[in-house]
Amino acid sequence: MPSIEHSIVSRIEQRGRGTCFTPKAFLDLGSSEAVRITLHRLVKRGFIRRLARGLYDFPKQHRMIGTLSPHPDEVARALSERDALRLQPSGAYAANVLGLSEQVPARIVFLTDGPPRRVTVGNQEIILKSTTPRNMATAGRVSGTVIQALRHIGAKQLTDRHITHLQQTLSDADKAQLRQDRNYAPGWVHPVIDAIAGDYDA
Repeated sequence: MPSIEHSIVSRIEQRGRGTCFTPKAFLDLGSSEAVRITLHRLVKRGFIRRLARGLYDFPKQHRMIGTLSPHPDEVARALSERDALRLQPSGAYAANVLGLSEQVPARIVFLTDGPPRRVTVGNQEIILKSTTPRNMATAGRVSGTVIQALRHIGAKQLTDRHITHLQQTLSDADKAQLRQDRNYAPGWVHPVIDAIAGDYDA
């Protein structure tokens, strides 16, 4: 029978470099104390990295740069799995995810139906911000990210370029879902969604 360390290492390697995880991901392999001790040992060996209390990653390595920071989505996914949360990219990060902005924000905000939390990873701060059920109704769908990105950009800053980009990059299924979720967006966003989804002229 393989040791708990062998089992944990095997699972981490199967998930691949760049993945984030918490001790909860391994509780089926041993007691919480045994998992904690094993992860601590793997950190000391340099096999994994401790990002914050109860949060680890199996970091990617770059030939020139060295050890890379984890992707914010990976950090969010690990926290979501641990605490059974739903998350929704918001603000400048939502705009960046959709290609509406090239700037990766230093403060990355996810809306959540759980308690608020902040995690600093490298030079980025990942913020879980509690919000209303209405804002979480579209969590996990591209339509939710579109709505949050449009809210961030704002009516005065929104341009035809933004609309054209979404028209060209969203799939037909995404556009259909966006039409269905139209009523979860602020009123001023409704005609923008119509234009993106192809129902009306912009």
